[in-house]
Amino acid sequence: MPKEYSRSQRVVEQIRRELAELIRLEVKDPRVGFITLTDVEITPDYAHAKVFFTSMTGAGDVPEILQGLRRASGFLRRELGRRIRIHTIPELHFQYDRSVEEGARLSQLIDEVVREDEARHQDDGVTGPDSASDDDGKRG
Repeated sequence: MPKEYSRSQRVVEQIRRELAELIRLEVKDPRVGFITLTDVEITPDYAHAKVFFTSMTGAGDVPEILQGLRRASGFLRRELGRRIRIHTIPELHFQYDRSVEEGARLSQLIDEVVREDEARHQDDGVTGPDSASDDDGKRG
């Protein structure tokens, strides 16, 4: 049986979609141009929403992006009120999401370890499981 989504999950997803569209099309601040909204967390009373974002320009520009988002938060909240029909429009709190950077860093570390391991096996003269045999694994 498919899992039912709660009302708060639907509201969170709608807030994320609407904010992404508003930031992309309506916010004119150049500091906010190259961000992606990754998640929204909302309090049970809908009074506050944490909006997580990543930046294509990297973590170095985060203070300027946060400043631009905070400056636009009143406009964004007002526009959310026009687009979403809920009793309380949450106050928006923006936070930089480091998970994408951390995932890329971990992936790079794994790739380095795999390369070192392959190099060590080649130096030892050991063939790995990826090496092809003459009979292509067929027995007959």
